[in-house]
Amino acid sequence: MFSFFKKKSPAPIPVELASAPLTPLPEAVVERKSWLDKLKAGLRKTGSSIATVFTGTQIDDALYEDLEAALLMADTGTKATQHLLDDLKRRVKEAKATQPAAVKSLLVEALTSLLTPLQKTLLIGAHKPTVIMVVGVNGAGKTTSIGKLTCHLATANTRVLLAAADTFRAAAREQLGVWADRNTVDIISQDGGDPAAVAFDAVSAGRARGSDVVLVDTAGRLPTQLHLMEELKKIKRVVQKSEASAPHEVLLVIDGNTGQNALAQVKAFDDALGLSGLIVTKLDGTAKGGVLAAIARERPVPVYFIGVGEKLEDLETFNAREFAQALLT
Repeated sequence: MFSFFKKKSPAPIPVELASAPLTPLPEAVVERKSWLDKLKAGLRKTGSSIATVFTGTQIDDALYEDLEAALLMADTGTKATQHLLDDLKRRVKEAKATQPAAVKSLLVEALTSLLTPLQKTLLIGAHKPTVIMVVGVNGAGKTTSIGKLTCHLATANTRVLLAAADTFRAAAREQLGVWADRNTVDIISQDGGDPAAVAFDAVSAGRARGSDVVLVDTAGRLPTQLHLMEELKKIKRVVQKSEASAPHEVLLVIDGNTGQNALAQVKAFDDALGLSGLIVTKLDGTAKGGVLAAIARERPVPVYFIGVGEKLEDLETFNAREFAQALLT
């Protein structure tokens, strides 16, 4: 279940801050627990290699060396790994821990602290329409993520308009069209048209039709494909001609299996477009789940959603503590 907050006023605020805190519905608690079980299972390959470090009987230099190696193997990166080790040693000293199992619990706290700045909620309603531009490399799960996002937004009675600005790949338009039909939402599409023109028309149509959200799909490309990266910049500029404050969100979809390459993608797309958030897919079965720590340390772009499977319910909001616990427990 996604945490979308939709308000018609110019300055939306989270529902839980607008009134007394609400007790979660039992079914919502059950759904979240089911999600956490999937997340824990999905991160098992990453977490198991780290967990073996704490099977010894004493806290010594060998433990920290093994932990450093395990974190690096999980694609945490050198900067985040050193940060976590320094923070962990401080926590161990302050807690006067004597057992490796206690060190593991303290590592959960250190990782949670590092990841917390990435935790942010996607807010809908400050602008009408809220224009969300979605980018990423081929195969990251971009169009599927847009489809899942559309479904949850539509289920929350949010009026969504899709823009099929990936005009380079016919299959992308067809795939997006399927999601539009499935969720009974409108779609703006052109066969072989100019991507920026499609985006412009979609934003204009969204404003005319009273849409709450315009989701703009774009062609997948590698950051090294400079001419295609320039096309993304053009789409952003043209969208701004239709709506000066747009796009209000620029989301990058990254494949969790790619490890440090995912960090490189974040840096490249952020430099080119100014990212507002990430969707991290395919974390199930990867041994490289530590890349979120690397992102937090080196380019802390918020993570709105993470995915651990292909099903609709396998994409969920990111929570730093849940992720740390699922990874290390």
